Amino acid sequence: MSLNDLVKYITQQFVSYVDQPKEDRKRKKKARKEEKSPLSVKWFGLVPMAITMLIKRK
Repeated sequence: MSLNDLVKYITQQFVSYVDQPKEDRKRKKKARKEEKSPLSVKWFGLVPMAITMLIKRK
């Protein structure tokens, strides 16, 4: 991929982003944020979640 192709691609992506309505961008951002797993699970696996479930169960 040449530099011109890369610049063209980045420009197209930017223009398509800017052309979207602001509410649509906010809705997509919120959906992406909700899909992410908590930071403790991401860093330490399922162990913190398992401990939390054990504590809540008692």
